[in-house]
Amino acid sequence: MQQRNWEHFEHEADMGLRADAETREGLFEAMGEALTAIITEPAGVRRVETVTVHCEAPSNALLLIDWLNALIFEMATRGMIFGSWHVELDGQKLEGRLEGEAVDRLRHQPVVEVKGATYTALSVTRDSAGRWHGQCVVDV
Repeated sequence: MQQRNWEHFEHEADMGLRADAETREGLFEAMGEALTAIITEPAGVRRVETVTVHCEAPSNALLLIDWLNALIFEMATRGMIFGSWHVELDGQKLEGRLEGEAVDRLRHQPVVEVKGATYTALSVTRDSAGRWHGQCVVDV
């Protein structure tokens, strides 16, 4: 299992997401987990239904925004919350498999509604050791 880390950072009335991982795929997965963690504890989400999303963008940063907005769209339209993220990348094409369940307001106790990922503080970089780093701000 690859090592990846994520954290939230404050940004005015919104919330920042920041993560790093050994692989680009791992970075996108960690950012998905960080997104869910704004709403509820990801470990408390059961993996009972699988949803597949596809994204494509000309850069890693834009692909990250598309990925996060695809997660937000699926959560909003399906009334779901996700607890597992699996990303496969082929160049700038992403296929993501999300596992989760319908939101249970009593059990999940959602804290906020995420409206969208923004370009604010957006970056995806790879350091000299080969580790991937990404961040952006989401509108809550």
